[in-house]
Parts: sequence; structure tokens; C-alpha cells
Amino acid sequence: MAKVSSFELGNQSIGKLLIKQAVPASIGILVMSLNILVDTILVGNWIGSTAIAAINVVLPVSFFIAALGMAIGIGGSSMISRALGANNSIKALKTFGNQITLTILVTVVFVFFGLWYINDIVPAFGGKGAIFEPAKIYYRIVLYGVPILALCMMGNTVIRAEGKPKFAMYAMMFPSVGNLLLDVLFIKIFDWGMAGAAWATTISYVLCFIFILWFFLSKHSELKINFNHFGLDKPIVKEIGALGFVTLARQAIVSVTYLLMNNILFDLGGETSVTAYAIVGRMLMFALFPIYGITQGFLPIAGFNYGAEKYDRVRASIITAIKYAALLAAIIFVFLMVFPEFITRLFTQDNDVLNETPSAMRWVFAAVPIIAIQLIGAAYFQAVGKAIPALLLTLTRQGFFFIPLIFILPHYFGALGVWMAFPISDVLSTIVTGYFLYREVKLNLPAKAIE
Repeated sequence: MAKVSSFELGNQSIGKLLIKQAVPASIGILVMSLNILVDTILVGNWIGSTAIAAINVVLPVSFFIAALGMAIGIGGSSMISRALGANNSIKALKTFGNQITLTILVTVVFVFFGLWYINDIVPAFGGKGAIFEPAKIYYRIVLYGVPILALCMMGNTVIRAEGKPKFAMYAMMFPSVGNLLLDVLFIKIFDWGMAGAAWATTISYVLCFIFILWFFLSKHSELKINFNHFGLDKPIVKEIGALGFVTLARQAIVSVTYLLMNNILFDLGGETSVTAYAIVGRMLMFALFPIYGITQGFLPIAGFNYGAEKYDRVRASIITAIKYAALLAAIIFVFLMVFPEFITRLFTQDNDVLNETPSAMRWVFAAVPIIAIQLIGAAYFQAVGKAIPALLLTLTRQGFFFIPLIFILPHYFGALGVWMAFPISDVLSTIVTGYFLYREVKLNLPAKAIE
């Protein structure tokens, strides 16, 4: 099977190959983002618009801790894939055991301090005024389940490393469906409010964990570990950390962005602006799923052909991926420019939020048609193993441009300046990425007739 896959990566039509690789990735991203979107709609309609803002306050904290598991997973999974390919099952098993130990130790420590300093962390991330109490309720319950979520995210990457993408996709579907059903039960039927929303989320993590645990205990997995594999091995831990750092850095900057945005918007527009950001943020996760799917599908195609020195196919994959992603981005752009009021009403009937969110949404998505260049460009450097350019270009939009802009523009334009920062940072980061991608292609991917 591996030989067939390799043959296809190096010989099949780039367009067909990209679709074949991108569709499963898109489905997985769609399921996760749709779950978050519908969950937010239910919370907004059944609890209230302040509840949406409260969840938005907690997300960066819980997601950052969970991202530790993803970083450990991605770093270790690279090692597991190579070890399995080299028939070194001992290293693969030891790496997997170390991943589990690291994930539990690191996340439990973070959760302990997260709960200990709850009264400081919640306001720091924007949980002020009327948002504080519901955010605190949600935060405490969700944090109990975050180590389980981290183990799920780590385990999911290992399943992919074993070459079982369907099982990885199922692992995302079960908790998503479970979370929505539990929302209905706990919020609508039992009337538990924010606590119900939090328990629905936490129990959905447990459902995911049960499925992943079943996978590794079943005949489907090659990784049958024992207690000897859990002992930390310094070289393995060091390599896991080095490979997972890009993922952790990316999530760290996302969490910092949430922290800053929630606080800046609360100072400028109170709970209404924070809620508007929460709604727009959910649409950013959901609406762009096919573009992220193409980006994920592009990675193995570019990486394989670069390693095989088929530079003509690498060039073709870059061009094709950008074309497909730009086309989809243009369709998304039109939809969001035409229907922002309708979309906002799905989340809430609060008049203040309805007045602010549509305009904010139009600004945030104003430069979406060009972001394909930025996403594919950063992904290219990751695919060919150039970690530093990949990291820098990945962080360009939020770290180098967006964060400074949200401090500068509000002085001149108020809350509007915050929303204007989105398209400006998109344009600037696309220009920078486009320049380095063009330079890389010209210097290191010599043109040949595309096969």
C-alpha cells in the first residue's frame, strides 16, 4: 500500500492528487469547526450572548494546554513514522510511551496552576464585568477535561502516523456529535446553563479518549506498549520537543491574540464587542475549512516530490494549490460579504451584537481571497523541511503584523481599528510570504516541463 501511495505522489496528476489528499483533511477540519460553530449557536440561543463571550474567554487557555498534547503528538509522530518505516519497532514504541508520559505530566501541571490562579486568569483573558461569572463556571469544568483532550490530540496524530487516517477522522467525529447531543440534554432539557455547556464539552473529550484508547488496544494498531516504554528517554524527549515547537509556538501566538483581543475589545465596546469577536472567530474556524484542507493536502505532495527532486511537480503543486484555494476563498468571500446579518442571527438575537457583528465580519474577511498565497507559501517551507522559514512565515500574520496593529489602529479608529487590523495584516503577510515563496521557487526549483 505504501508503494502505491508513493507512486501516486510522484506520478499522478497534481490536480487529482491534491483533491484526493485534501478531501479527507477537509472533512476532519469541517467536523471539528462545525461542532464549534453549532455549539456556539446553541449556547447563544439557549443561554445568551454573554455566554458566547464567556466561552471565548476560556478557549485560548484550554486550547493552549491541549496544544501541548498536539505539539508532543506531532513531534513524536514524525519519529514514529520514520521508525516504523525503518522497521525499528522498539524506538516507535518507546517514543509513543514517552509521548503519553510527557502529555500527562505537562498538562496536569498546567491545569493545576490554571485552577489555582483562576480568579486572575479569567479576567486577564477578558472575563470582566458580566462575563466573569459564566466564564469562571465554564473555565473550571472544562479545565478538568483538558488533560484528556491533550491525550486525544496527541493520540490522533499517532493514529495518522500509523497510516490510519480514517480512524483519526472517526476520533474527531464521535466527540463532535456527542457534544451536540449533550448540549441538548444538559442545556435545553436539564437547564444547567453554563455548567451544562461545560460538562457537554468535557464529556465529549472523554468520548474521544475512549475511542482512541480502543483503537490502540485493538488489532488495528501496531503500537502495543508496556510499562517499560513510559520511562522518559532524554534523546527522545529532546527530539519530540524540537519537532513539536513550531506547533506550540503557533498555538501560543493564537492564545496571546485571544487574550489581547478580548481585553482591547472589552475596553472599547464592552461585552458586545467581545461577543462579536467570538462570533467572527467561530466563522474564521468554520468558513475557511476547505482552504485549510487544501493546505494539509498540499504538504505530502510537495514534500515527497521535493525529496524525489521532481521540482517541476513541486512547482505545479504550489500553483495548483494556490489556484484551488484562491477559488474557494473567493466563493467564501462573496457569501460572507452578502449574508453577514443572516449569519449573525444564527448565533444571537441581541440587538447590540446584531448591530456590530456584520460590519466586523465584513472587515475581518475582506482580504480572504488572497490568503491562499500566505497559507500555501508557509506550508511549502514546512513540507520541504525548512523549519525556520516555515515558523517565521506562519507567525508573520498574527505575530509580526496583527498584534502591533491592534494596539496602533484603535487610537485613530476606535473599535473599527481592531477589525481593520485583520485585512491589513492579511495583505502585509501575503506580500511577505509571496516574496519569499517566489524567491525560493526561482532559486531552488528550476523550471522544467511539467509532467
